[in-house]
Amino acid sequence: MFDLDAVQRSLAEFGLDGWLLYDFRGGNVLARRVLGLDSKPPGSRRFFYFIPAQGSPRKLVHRIETAALDELPGAKMIYLRWQELEAGVADLLGSGRRIAMEYAPRVSNPYVSRVDAGVIELVRNCGVEVVSSGDLIQQFEATWDDEQWQMHRDAERFTRSAFDLAFGLIAERVRAGGTIRETEVQAAILDHFRRHGLTTYSPPIVGVGPHSGDPHYEPIAGQDGAIGPDDFVLIDLWAKLDRPRSVYSDLTRVGYVGRTVPQRYQQVFAVVAQARDAAIARVREAYAAGRPLPAWEVDAAARQVIEQAGYGPHFIHRTGHNIGQEVHGNGANMDDLETHEERLVLPQTCFSVEPGIYFEDFGIRSEVNVFVDRDRTVHVTGGLQTEVLPILKA
Repeated sequence: MFDLDAVQRSLAEFGLDGWLLYDFRGGNVLARRVLGLDSKPPGSRRFFYFIPAQGSPRKLVHRIETAALDELPGAKMIYLRWQELEAGVADLLGSGRRIAMEYAPRVSNPYVSRVDAGVIELVRNCGVEVVSSGDLIQQFEATWDDEQWQMHRDAERFTRSAFDLAFGLIAERVRAGGTIRETEVQAAILDHFRRHGLTTYSPPIVGVGPHSGDPHYEPIAGQDGAIGPDDFVLIDLWAKLDRPRSVYSDLTRVGYVGRTVPQRYQQVFAVVAQARDAAIARVREAYAAGRPLPAWEVDAAARQVIEQAGYGPHFIHRTGHNIGQEVHGNGANMDDLETHEERLVLPQTCFSVEPGIYFEDFGIRSEVNVFVDRDRTVHVTGGLQTEVLPILKA
C-alpha cells in the first residue's frame, strides 16, 4: 500500500525536493511497487507521478487512460499530444530542483536503472538535477519489519540444519563404501525444506571438486558428479518460510570427505573466512561510529584481504547481495567489482556476505547473512564456519 507520509519523510531524510515516478507498459516495476500498482495490469500509455517533499502529489496521465492513477492522492493533469506531455512534466516538477528517479549514473547500477535516457533528458531540460532513487527504493522495497526478521530467524534454523543433514548423508554413504550423487544430496535438502514448511525459488548448489569452483554451478541429473572419499564439497542453499511476506536465509558451507582436511584447502579457507569477517567488521565499525556506509566499502574490505593474500584474480564476484522476499532483493549489494555500489547499508535491511576463491579443481566460499535492526544493531545469522568440515570425522 502506498504511504505518502513515509515517502515524504524519506525525501526529507535524503535532502530531496521530490520523487518523479514514471512508467511505460510496466517497464518500471520499482515505481509500480512503491505506488502499490504492482498487482494492477500496466496500461499502454506513459504516466508520471510527482511526490514533493512537502505538499500534495501531482499526476500526469494520458487521455485514453485517465483513471490510471485514480487510487493515488493528488491533482490530475491529462495530456494527449506530445507537446502537452512535455509541458505537463515541467508543470509537475514546479519549483523542485533536486529530483529522484529510477536512474543511476553511467552504468553504475542496473538494479535501479528503469527510466530511459530520453525521459531523463526531458526532466533535466526542465532545469532540475536528477539523482538516483536507489536509497529511496531501499526504504520501500528492502526494509524488513519485526515479523519478517523473526521469519528469517525461523528459516535459519532449518537452513542451518540442512547442512547437518547433507554432510551426514554424504558421510553415511561413503562410510558404507559407496558414493552419492550431487543431485541426491540436493533432493534430500529440498525434502528437508518441505518437511519443515520452507520453500525456495530454485534448488541448492551441491558441487564436488571442480564443480565447487563454479560459483553458479547447477547440478543436473545424469550429468552431476559423484561424491566419494577425498572429495571437496561446497553446498550453497537458500530458503524461506512458506508464508506470505517471508524472507530468505541464504548460506554456504564447505567440507572435505575425510577425517582430516588437506592443508591447501584449510589455507584457502582461512583467507576466505578472514575476508568474510573483515566485511562484517566494516559494517559493525560504521554503525558503531554512526557514519553512513556505502555498500561498496563492505566489498572493498573483503576484497582487500583476498588481494593481499595473492588470490585477487580468483575472487570473481561481489561480496554480497541484498536479501528479501526474493533471495536477490532490491536493496544495496555489497559490490565494488561489477558495480560501484553507492547505495547505503540501511537499517532494517539484510544482505549476504559471501567472499570466495575459485580454482579449476575446487572453490571455497563462506556465506552468512547480516541484518541491521531498527536500533542499528548488527546481527550475523547462519553461523560462522571456522574451518573446512572434515565430513568423515567422528
